[in-house]
Amino acid sequence: MTRSSLVPYGAALLRVSLGLMYLAHSIVLKLMTFGLAGTAGYFQSIGLPGWLAYVTFAAEAVGGALLVLGIQARWVALALTPALLGAVIWAHAGNGWVFNAPGGGWEYPLYLIVLSAAQFLVGDGALALKPSSGLPDAAVAR
Repeated sequence: MTRSSLVPYGAALLRVSLGLMYLAHSIVLKLMTFGLAGTAGYFQSIGLPGWLAYVTFAAEAVGGALLVLGIQARWVALALTPALLGAVIWAHAGNGWVFNAPGGGWEYPLYLIVLSAAQFLVGDGALALKPSSGLPDAAVAR
């Protein structure tokens, strides 16, 4: 295998790990740990409407599954970015850099924005069920 032939597998690794992170934050954190009502309460405590917690949960759960499966992954990663921007700006900006600070810092959601941008740029990668339309993958673009 040449280095360029490994690019689709690197993109797939990025896609699956990013999708699993979204699933963990939706299912494990928002649903199983805090509960959707508790998550809505947190959203309200920081000045956001409670219903936005349910929308965020659904977007992260569905988006995470689509990323893992490789269904239009570059567009899904791009579509999930506003939720991450909201986390950086609204939920974590005042807490400082480190995520283990009380209330969580903003470096992790910012890092996920960078990973999502990278996913958009490199494409779906190997083993994608329905590759994104409209742009070539990094391994194809020269």
